[in-house]
Amino acid sequence: MARERMSGVDHAWLRMDSPRNLMMIVGVWVLAQPLGEDEFGQRLRERLLQFDRFRQKVQPEATGAWWVDDDDFRLDRHLRSARLPAPGGEHELRALVGRLASRPLDARHPLWQFHLVEGYAGGTALVLRIHHCIADGVALVRVALSLTDDESEPVSDPLATAAHPAHAAHAAHAAHAAVLPDGETDRQESAGAPDDTEDPEHEDLHVVENLLGPLARGAVRAARAAGAALGASAELVGDEDARKGLLAALPKAAGDAMKIALMTEDSHTALKGRPGGRKRVAWNTPLPLPEVKAVCKVLGVSVNDVLLSCVAGALQRYLESQGERTQGEELRATVPVNLRPLDEPLSLGNRFGLVPLILPVGIANPIERLYEVRRRMNELKGGYQGPITFGVLAALGAAPRPAQKLVLDYLASKATAVMTNVPGPRMPIGILGRRIERMMFWVPQSGDIGLGVSILSYGPGVEFGVIADTRICPDPQLIIDEFQPEFERLLLTLSMLPRELVQAGLLDPAEVERRLFGAGSRRAPARRRQARSAPA
Repeated sequence: MARERMSGVDHAWLRMDSPRNLMMIVGVWVLAQPLGEDEFGQRLRERLLQFDRFRQKVQPEATGAWWVDDDDFRLDRHLRSARLPAPGGEHELRALVGRLASRPLDARHPLWQFHLVEGYAGGTALVLRIHHCIADGVALVRVALSLTDDESEPVSDPLATAAHPAHAAHAAHAAHAAVLPDGETDRQESAGAPDDTEDPEHEDLHVVENLLGPLARGAVRAARAAGAALGASAELVGDEDARKGLLAALPKAAGDAMKIALMTEDSHTALKGRPGGRKRVAWNTPLPLPEVKAVCKVLGVSVNDVLLSCVAGALQRYLESQGERTQGEELRATVPVNLRPLDEPLSLGNRFGLVPLILPVGIANPIERLYEVRRRMNELKGGYQGPITFGVLAALGAAPRPAQKLVLDYLASKATAVMTNVPGPRMPIGILGRRIERMMFWVPQSGDIGLGVSILSYGPGVEFGVIADTRICPDPQLIIDEFQPEFERLLLTLSMLPRELVQAGLLDPAEVERRLFGAGSRRAPARRRQARSAPA
């Protein structure tokens, strides 16, 4: 039997499973035309099963886990047909996805499953459940795109054709740009796997590493391997400039490690509590991406800034609808940051770090809130918290399970939500000749976090998905339904600006704030908020 050792990071995600929160990524594709089970099964055999991981099960042992071939593998265990109860519409599909998100995968076999939902909206819905230990969101986008049509296959709608190599190229770009605004090159984007080799000539590095403690030393090695982040690690010997760059970065890395260790709790709201294990999902009508980009151009912000600001506004509206006061409140979201190099070949596994983002749900004015989100995102992009948490997860995967649970429960207790943003194909695509109308996914939560927010761009639209534990948020659709109004409030506020500023094409944020709020009207409250949430 072929065996492959599971990496420490993947093992950490495997052990995060709990009855309250399953470590499953759940996705949905909505196809415009019916798709047969046999036809789709053949596509899975030809493409998905070419990856060994989808034929392998997990074999745990005392010191870790192994990937081993499933000698009893049968595709019919992993491709299941389903029919929705009448009338078989969006409400019924949401209910099905929620039930599947609450149901664990069979650990005796490979940890993934497709559910082919026949007859949905006159076509087919494909629901994918896959355990996070197999791959992260960026890798799964690339795997999913490998199932789609190449240009030699006819598609019922000509707009749906897309060359398979182009899919791979876009997925590589997605791996580089995921989470961070507009694909900007960033310190936390292009890190590789941790470098476990020790170099005796780096004694000056070890002095600083020892100050960080044993847990942080693995994190620093992860940061040191970050290539663009810290400026070449493997070639430090004899490269004085790279050596100086790394030494200059270590104090910042040490400071970021301390920020993680000393995080304060965020605001206690109705969205915090102990999950019960039953999930519900929701999704929106796609937000037009061209309109979002137009706002970005006028205000000098990124697409991510706008989307995250809309998330903060939607959470504010939801909490207020539940009778809570939100002025001055802040919610922390754990945000994945991709650490895969841009040109790396497709591979499975988890290669991302986690950064804590404070969402200013207590700021009512949409433009003021947008600029505060922009400021906080810029602070995160200047740090090393992503590589540090990657190193922490790698260390915890090899640590005793109680130690891992203690650390992860501590980190989860400081956050209200998990939030992720993955760019999808820029043009509509198809599978087996059927146009893919919608792409959606939902991110898992760990510990006692009961809320997940996912953002996926597909074609001309931006899809928002919310998954929530019913004990914490019985109806996540109430949150989703506020995303579009929040964007419209941003547009309305923008329309109040003097025409001469808008026609300039690119506004100075300080001038916008002065015109809208008056000189100094924002600075004092911002300082108070920053002082309270500084450790994040």
